[in-house]
Amino acid sequence: MILVGISNRHHRTRDLTTSPIKMRRGRAMDHETGGAETFTEFMEKELIPYIDSKYPTTAYRTLIGHSYGGLFTINMLINHKALFQNYIAIDPSLDWDDQKLLKQAKEKLRTENYGGKSLFVSLAAEQLHMWDEAITMENVMNDASEFTLFPRSIIEFSNEAKSQTQSGLNFSWKVYEEDLHGTVPLPSMRDGLIFLFEWYQFKSPQKYNNPETPIEELVVLLKEQEQIYTEHFGVPTAPMIDEMLNGYGYMNMQMGQPEKAFMFFEMNIKYNPTSANAYDSMA
Repeated sequence: MILVGISNRHHRTRDLTTSPIKMRRGRAMDHETGGAETFTEFMEKELIPYIDSKYPTTAYRTLIGHSYGGLFTINMLINHKALFQNYIAIDPSLDWDDQKLLKQAKEKLRTENYGGKSLFVSLAAEQLHMWDEAITMENVMNDASEFTLFPRSIIEFSNEAKSQTQSGLNFSWKVYEEDLHGTVPLPSMRDGLIFLFEWYQFKSPQKYNNPETPIEELVVLLKEQEQIYTEHFGVPTAPMIDEMLNGYGYMNMQMGQPEKAFMFFEMNIKYNPTSANAYDSMA
């Protein structure tokens, strides 16, 4: 994959928030706000075309954001879903502007189709209330204070997204009981990527390793794997990366299975016609 990090040290509040506000949590906002649509336009018309022009990309993309970036990520899914297939929103600030995006998202999840899109949301529960340690996941929804609006908004959104199965959205969320807002990104990204790419996990490795498996069955398994990858990525995709095709070829040679070895080496050449290693292995 190609990892693109978008630095936003100086204009984070301006670029990642979805609507302009003057007050937040009882205090005046001393930063410019509400520029998410402009930032989205930058990503769509400048950043993504630049990456596509410089690297061998596909249109299969994942967006990850934390806090205000999580708010931006959910806004991208709800209002600009064509740009990305996958989304990870880490402790998203869905309390922003009196839950304006949350209310919009709930309506759109009930009326629009998000088939083919996947979203993972996380919530750090170590500090549900900034002043009161007695607030837990069991009672937080009963607290009406401004201090719990942040977690209550995430819980409300997640419950809604989970219930609106007709939207087609592939959705999951997780509460991290022992994490703070600042420590939750790392476990969220790991768990989120595992959820988003659950379909990518290689199927039936035991059958590939077993010398008793007929070659005809291996061919069927490889075709099924290829179909799974191609359907998700949207472009023709090999059933295995070149190192695995090569490795299974040599493994079958060592097990005295020349026909199977030939099949794997031949497939490696088919999918990697410019690889000198593929031809060397076949030779």
